Amino acid sequence: MRWKLLLLMLVLSCLLLCLWLNNLSSSLSAWRISQHWQWSQSKGTLAHTDAPTPSNGTAVIKSSETTQLEKCPSDPPDLVGPLRIVFDKEQSLEELAGLNPYVEFGGHYKPQNCIPLQRIAIIIPFRNRDHHLRHWLYYLHPILRRQQGDYGVYVIEQAGDGTFNRAKLLNVGFVEASKENDYDCFIFSDVDIIPENDRNLYRCSLNPRHLACAMDKFGYKLPYTGYFGGVVAFTKEQYLKINGFSNNYWGWGTEDDDTYKRVTMSGMSVERPDRNIGRTKMIRHQRDKGNEVNEKNYAIYNRMKFTRMQDGYISLKYSLIKKEKSQLYTKITVDIGKPPS
Repeated sequence: MRWKLLLLMLVLSCLLLCLWLNNLSSSLSAWRISQHWQWSQSKGTLAHTDAPTPSNGTAVIKSSETTQLEKCPSDPPDLVGPLRIVFDKEQSLEELAGLNPYVEFGGHYKPQNCIPLQRIAIIIPFRNRDHHLRHWLYYLHPILRRQQGDYGVYVIEQAGDGTFNRAKLLNVGFVEASKENDYDCFIFSDVDIIPENDRNLYRCSLNPRHLACAMDKFGYKLPYTGYFGGVVAFTKEQYLKINGFSNNYWGWGTEDDDTYKRVTMSGMSVERPDRNIGRTKMIRHQRDKGNEVNEKNYAIYNRMKFTRMQDGYISLKYSLIKKEKSQLYTKITVDIGKPPS
């Protein structure tokens, strides 16, 4: 009987040791990502080929002016609530610029009558969606202005006509936007998703936020509990904690589920607005060429719990082709490579 008790104690000791080593591994991985971020900021680059870091084009309030301003309210006063969103008319970029004279060159805005609560980078993965982008600009710039954030819009375009990689473009957007401004909040948004209520604040919170939680495509409800697609928000710290997005999902499918798992496995939860406030409308379209369903993505997803701290922001590689600033946004075109054969 005694030897059985000793054997049981030995097994329990081994289990406790394994748990301790697993927690230690996760902590060391998070520390490596944090150190990688600090090193990349001091050097101004990651493992990327790109042009020199541009100067920050965002207007800055002088210290003498800052003391005279109060912080913007957490509940912006000019919000109107539910919006009528239709896609029956499309303005040119020149017309859109005329409708948004308050937006600074490059797609930046900050309120002049109060100090914004957050500095927000809006990252849009993109290829061949100019019609959708014009609708997005038409609706979102007025909404974002009423929400009183200090924001910049970054359109991250994948060069070429190879297989699309949405999540990798989101990582590129985080890196490139961080070179221009010390953003503390990052909104990652598909170009075809428009909020139907301006009280759905494009801001970050104590946990990652899912802003497109009630999409018309799904009958204004979640298709499943772990759905985390369309529009999501991360603070810089939250993004680094999950090691950003996976770089390995080529084609359509599964990268959103991977991101949801990264959040929950990092000890965080997902925040969502009330379903009536989180209503969003999708611009209907055919699936893009080069973004077909990729069955290989499911195998990658099944391994993600073992690879997530090595696959993501810390392993990102790309080449910057060009950076173009227009009145309402900054477009960054990149070569992100191609999927493994």
